[in-house]
Amino acid sequence: MSTVTARMQRANRGSHFCAYSLHGSDPSQLDPFMGVDHAWMSAPTFLPHPHAGFSAVTYLFLDSETGIANRDSQGNSTLIEPGGLHWTAGGRGVVHEENPAVMGSTTHLLQIFINLPRERQNAAPFALSLAPQDVPVVQRPGVRVRVPLGSFDGVRSPLMPPTEVTLLDITLEEGAELLLSVAAGKRAFFMPIFGSAELDGESFGLDDLRVPILPTATEAVMHKLAAKAGGAKVAVFIGEPLRQPVFSNGPMAFASQESLIAATAAYQRGEMGSL
Repeated sequence: MSTVTARMQRANRGSHFCAYSLHGSDPSQLDPFMGVDHAWMSAPTFLPHPHAGFSAVTYLFLDSETGIANRDSQGNSTLIEPGGLHWTAGGRGVVHEENPAVMGSTTHLLQIFINLPRERQNAAPFALSLAPQDVPVVQRPGVRVRVPLGSFDGVRSPLMPPTEVTLLDITLEEGAELLLSVAAGKRAFFMPIFGSAELDGESFGLDDLRVPILPTATEAVMHKLAAKAGGAKVAVFIGEPLRQPVFSNGPMAFASQESLIAATAAYQRGEMGSL
């Protein structure tokens, strides 16, 4: 199987927001994912902003010094604790904001943008949350796998999101290996969080900003993930491509230009609410 390699870009905003950003130049490259930011944030960085047509998902790593205060114009107000996850399904539109719960303390997170199936893009927005203690954990020799979304080795996250995807937070000790099966029809990519690893013998890591992307296959394929010297942490993303058009202006993305124009006008009229 031919593996495609993407490269993360550094996306910093002053000293209080540092990130490695992955956004495919071709919308189909990561489908159904639209992009991922691996970030550290210690102060408010983004003003309240709209989301429509897709989902914005925040996952906090366990080493975060504080949580994330998440709120939206639907009246949801949630503290995302270290190790927890929050899913905001933008649907036809919501205004959203996230800040560190304790200013000056650093949050370590993934901000994940996931497309919605076309038939759900104009549905009412809603939010889902998963507490750290409810994230399933799978232990293997030298390996710890947290399963905040989807499933791994027969263990399933209790969250039932509007786009079926898997997110695995994998920590490997030096020299440890993990076999991971990717089902037929699913795409997977592997984002290095720290250290260097190998996927099927090919190296990738933060030092070179490489992200291996596996194309879909007609049958399940087993892959071997291994840590190099010093160990590694890797976030694995798996999903079935939606294969639908993407028209985007940044905070909004729809499968038609007409829906994007309508949502933009609705936001400008204040119909998505405010914070």
